[in-house]
Amino acid sequence: MISIPNDIQLHDKTIQFLESSQKMLIGGEWVSAKSGATFPTLNPANGELLAEIPLADTTDVNAAVSAARKAFDSIWLPKITPAKRASLIWKLTELMKRDLQVFMELETLDNGKPLNKAKYDVLGAINHFRYYSGWATKIEGATIPVSSNKLVYTKKEALGVVGLIVPWNFPLMMCAWKLAPALACGNCCILKPAEQTPLTALYLGKLIQEAGFPDGVVNIVTGPGTPTGEAITSHMDIDKVSFTGSTIVGRKIMAAAAQSNLKKVSLELGGKSPNVIFDDADLKAVMKGVHWSSFYNTGQECTLGSRLYVHRKVYDQVLEGLKVNAQKLTLANGLTSPDLGPMVSEKQMNTVLDYIASGQEEGAELITGGARATGELSNGYFIPPTIFSHNDDQLKIVQEEIFGPVVSVSPFEDFEEIVHRANDTRYGLAAAVWTKDISKAHRFANACKAGTVWINAYDLFDPAVPFGGYKESGIGKEMGKSAIDLYTQEKAVWVAL
Repeated sequence: MISIPNDIQLHDKTIQFLESSQKMLIGGEWVSAKSGATFPTLNPANGELLAEIPLADTTDVNAAVSAARKAFDSIWLPKITPAKRASLIWKLTELMKRDLQVFMELETLDNGKPLNKAKYDVLGAINHFRYYSGWATKIEGATIPVSSNKLVYTKKEALGVVGLIVPWNFPLMMCAWKLAPALACGNCCILKPAEQTPLTALYLGKLIQEAGFPDGVVNIVTGPGTPTGEAITSHMDIDKVSFTGSTIVGRKIMAAAAQSNLKKVSLELGGKSPNVIFDDADLKAVMKGVHWSSFYNTGQECTLGSRLYVHRKVYDQVLEGLKVNAQKLTLANGLTSPDLGPMVSEKQMNTVLDYIASGQEEGAELITGGARATGELSNGYFIPPTIFSHNDDQLKIVQEEIFGPVVSVSPFEDFEEIVHRANDTRYGLAAAVWTKDISKAHRFANACKAGTVWINAYDLFDPAVPFGGYKESGIGKEMGKSAIDLYTQEKAVWVAL
């Protein structure tokens, strides 16, 4: 029996799901791995076993791809109209809305995030499916005038079978970011959730079936990067792989795609986002949000404002305010809806602790935090918000993505200096600037080499707005109309008149 905090009552469906034997969805059937192998998924709040999950290998991935290809060729492409695709995706959103509480609880148990933050994620996933249900009937080609007596028109067609590999920090939302546009465009999917957080994807599979999607349109295989992920990225009959995760793994996926069938690849990778505060910023607004932009989701967020740069005139004031607010943030089991939950795994916790040790060894000043939580939290993977002050942008904690509740804070003097320092990174996912001078804000946004720039705000998202990075932060843009391009291919048709 799973231990939960006193006075917490899980939804009956959550309990039933956790007590059932977990299987993968392949060709409309719930199956174990052919080898019989499994792996555990743990509750990061206390280290307890939640479930044993099938460990898919090449044989299982082959079966999923065969089912997807059959569905694409015989049902999904020739028989299901765009309007029917839209209807199925919309039906899925209604079922997800019905089971909102179940998704929230499974996300919190498996990932550790606070229940109220999990609600935000689930609602975001629902909105994403809802948005792309509308796109299914609006994917159009064009007619092109040419310099001869010919008719030329273009068509946007589905790619075929796509592999979707999602991370553990926003498990359900990342499923939606990939599944929704892929399905709207008419593709069949092989979805692989992260091995640390497979539960909400598996539950989503049950609702996909209930919504009436044909067998094989969505297949869900579970397992780690090796062998499961590698079997997807190197498969000769997968037309595209979409991956969200680390830049290191992204490189391996590009290599595997090149060495197999030159499948299309889109990558949403790491970040080391600068969060810049000028001396003319609204400091009340800054202090209201800067601790969230620094520590949201326990720092397990690719857009985290982990490089905080503050104009020297207000540096001491902002640093002290950040310290005070950070120390007020509560840590606990996510089911009790604290401010922050645990790290997703013991491995990730130890990685973050190694970075903290590196910061201290390289001379950064530790302002607060810096050690694993003790006492009643000692069984979980908890690290309190950690703040470093520094004057050296070449420190490891400044240059490398930590993916934990660690922020480095540094003063700056002028505009030219901070533009250079903000761009002095191999990443380019996101950035933010705080100033009352709108001209300065736009000049910074134009000069900043990042795929998203927020002005006087942080972490704003909408399904209609494209998201993706510059430099080593990825290839391609998810969300909005841009995602349609990720999951279609364009054909030109010439007609001799």
